[in-house]
Amino acid sequence: MKKLGYLLFPLLTLGVGALAGYFAAPGIETIYPLLEKSSLTPPGYVFPIVWTVLYILMGLGLADVVRRRGEGFETAVFLWSMQLVLNFSWSLLFFGFGAYSAALACLIVLWIFIFLMILAFHPISRLAARMQIPYLIWVGFAGYLNWVICQLNP
Repeated sequence: MKKLGYLLFPLLTLGVGALAGYFAAPGIETIYPLLEKSSLTPPGYVFPIVWTVLYILMGLGLADVVRRRGEGFETAVFLWSMQLVLNFSWSLLFFGFGAYSAALACLIVLWIFIFLMILAFHPISRLAARMQIPYLIWVGFAGYLNWVICQLNP
């Protein structure tokens, strides 16, 4: 039964990502293409590929933590849950409401929660912690992209 989490948690994160994408779609399709962006902004097709991989890694990491449990388990699950809520919220703020500065603030808090989640995962499962490092890096890069949008689109 514990192995079922390796399927359910990635599906949960993918579902949250899909739901965020659904609500963000109008902004992604109509407003985002008109924004001035960093020259380092990847082509549009890169984002869904990267986010799919990251959502799967988020879910697999939590599944491993849940399977192993251990000291700090509740904190790790709380931090994982909070980062997922913040992740969802960023999409709504940025694409849904066009609140780029608020989205940047949300992204900074998200980055902190991801970092704390990695620290909480580490004593329980080093593998689960390592699986979150690409997510931390990507959110840092997204923060840069968000910041540039704030600067170029006052």
